[in-house]
Amino acid sequence: MASKQNVLTPSKPTWLSAERSALCIVDVQHDFASPKGLLGQYGVDMSRLAPAISNINSLVEDAHRIGLPVVFIGLQTSPETDSEAWSEWMARQGKDSTSEQAICRRGTQGEAFYQCMPTPSDKVVLKTRYSAFWQTDLNSWLKTQGIDTLVVTGITTECCVESTVRDAFHHDYHVFVVSDACAAYEDELHQASLRSMALSFALLTDTQSVHAIWGTQ
Repeated sequence: MASKQNVLTPSKPTWLSAERSALCIVDVQHDFASPKGLLGQYGVDMSRLAPAISNINSLVEDAHRIGLPVVFIGLQTSPETDSEAWSEWMARQGKDSTSEQAICRRGTQGEAFYQCMPTPSDKVVLKTRYSAFWQTDLNSWLKTQGIDTLVVTGITTECCVESTVRDAFHHDYHVFVVSDACAAYEDELHQASLRSMALSFALLTDTQSVHAIWGTQ
């Protein structure tokens, strides 16, 4: 059965102005996106991520051109920061938490950004949980930049993207999720997550719509 497509909200240029907005890119890293990364080695099909990554790169180009802040967000794990609750949650499902926790390990190629690389002018936020706001300096940095609006992209839609979007809304940011610049390993999860975010936390847009607004700034 085909997934129900989500309705996009027409955006006004003032809502996404360079003076108040930041582009956020969540977890486009080797272990999550590369066929040679940890999940790729487990057999996860990465091909469905390619269109989203291409759209992210085009949005980064726009943001750099108009001087809009770009935030690269990545997971960085270590034994010192591993979640005991997450490990127990995995164990209770009969899964091997040790191998799963090895994803995006600090100092490995797995944590490196993939096909979408930050420049020296971009902000990099390294997190240890799903949300980019959990025990990071993201919120304080955004406030010092005068930013109240986030344009969120990345992978995976239903996990770290949605977790970050929910926290952003709870920190009183206006949140736009670029639907075709996010992706999940299953389209049903992607579409369901978009519906959930649109229902309570964010406005949905797409790459073409953002291009149209940023192209006039």
